[in-house]
Amino acid sequence: MKLELVIRSNSSDIDFALLRDGRLVELNNESNDNKISVGDIFLAKAGKVLKGLNASFVDVGYAKDGFLHYHDLGAQINSLNSFLKKISTGNYKDFTLNKFQFEKDIDKGGSIDKVLKPKQNILVQIVKEPISTKGPRISSELSIAGRYLVLVPFSKRVSVSQKIEDPKEKDRLKKLAKSIKPKGFGLILRTVAQGKKVAELDKDLQNSLQKWVEMCKRIPNTNTPTKVLSELNRASSILRDVLNDSFTSIVVDDQELATEIRDYIQEIAPKKLGIVKDYEGNTPIFEKYGIERQIKAAFGETVSMSKGAYLVIEHTEALHVIDVNSGNRSNKANSQQDTALEVNLIAATEIARQLRLRDMGGIIVVDFIDMNTNENRQKLYEHLKNEMASDRTKHKILPPSKFGLVQITRQRVRPETNIKTREPNPNKNGEVEAPIVLVSKIDVELRKILSTNKRNGKIFLHVHPFVAAYLRRRLSSQQRTWFAEHKKWIRIIPRDAYMYLQYKFSFKK
Repeated sequence: MKLELVIRSNSSDIDFALLRDGRLVELNNESNDNKISVGDIFLAKAGKVLKGLNASFVDVGYAKDGFLHYHDLGAQINSLNSFLKKISTGNYKDFTLNKFQFEKDIDKGGSIDKVLKPKQNILVQIVKEPISTKGPRISSELSIAGRYLVLVPFSKRVSVSQKIEDPKEKDRLKKLAKSIKPKGFGLILRTVAQGKKVAELDKDLQNSLQKWVEMCKRIPNTNTPTKVLSELNRASSILRDVLNDSFTSIVVDDQELATEIRDYIQEIAPKKLGIVKDYEGNTPIFEKYGIERQIKAAFGETVSMSKGAYLVIEHTEALHVIDVNSGNRSNKANSQQDTALEVNLIAATEIARQLRLRDMGGIIVVDFIDMNTNENRQKLYEHLKNEMASDRTKHKILPPSKFGLVQITRQRVRPETNIKTREPNPNKNGEVEAPIVLVSKIDVELRKILSTNKRNGKIFLHVHPFVAAYLRRRLSSQQRTWFAEHKKWIRIIPRDAYMYLQYKFSFKK
């Protein structure tokens, strides 16, 4: 398996595309406007306490207040609040919790008004980003994620990822974790900790402890609400969670960002430093790797699959419905049941990809083609579980019902990725302007450009692939005409992301 991370940067956003064997499986975006991300820790202020909901609204500096339920306070909330009061004065310096006096844990069935008062300062962590009309979901059970382990302040628990199935490896990791666990902190060993030595685990632990100490130092004299600890940027968090021996390349079109990524990889996996590459091509990076084309093919309401089959994906506020259709595929199977199983297996693979690609969360109901035998239903169920095994987001899959319905729940921590794939008609009457008219407009602009000193460098014309094909026709190529007239070769770049009548000139010395 070949894994590649392709990163596109511009002035306000960074886009991350994860490719498996050249096929787009995950798409992420990081915007400068995004002030709240999952994992961020805020020094916040409690708002109205609602006894009926056993919850409180909390001001984290967002337009909508965060929602904090009693069950999200954490059993050690009294210890956290006591610690916050002490360090807020600026006089208490024991941030490592070595000599801190812990408070009694709260009752599981208690009331939030006994623990939290309006206008009280409180440390909270974002567990779900704002979605639609709702504010962020928050928790006071703080955690700091590293590459191999998660540091949990005010906890004594040591646990190992459920994805590590080998009992001997689980016991080994628990023993190692207990040997390095600092007093006052709990540890959760992540899946990637499998097979790691104690020195690697301890180095990761020390990095997380340093983040905790730096956060505590920021709190004295800090106004609320303020972000006191930021989660890693999206590029680093992706690398932290998925970087493994299967990664073959990380390609970046921004030198400054590439340097940041090299620095981070030098810290977490020095042996993989050589896979980071600077992209310097003239064709935009997402088009060079075929990502733009895959995005347009994958984000519509209808998604085509192999052998003529297709999916229809529809959305509501909290429910997604996916319908599997066999389409006009040629039937080479021995029976209708064989055909149904074949199409359903193809669909399961694509559905697992779509859930990651669109970051669909909540309840997903899939209407597979009906299958009469339990054996085929079990084959489909096992195949879908295997395809979704690499999905890092928490999820649960129920076996197919007699009607072929499969229910999936997938954790929803940020808004779904939604990309518009339909383009408006260029003209109100729905008719597309003739290419020759567009060429005339381009020709006028080219003459203006060539009348300036820009003619000394290379000139690139970015156009829709259909228009590019028209301009580069073999016999009467417009490209050759321009060269004959202006003694200047205009390089034509097909752009998958462009609409039919969109074009742009760019220059390079």
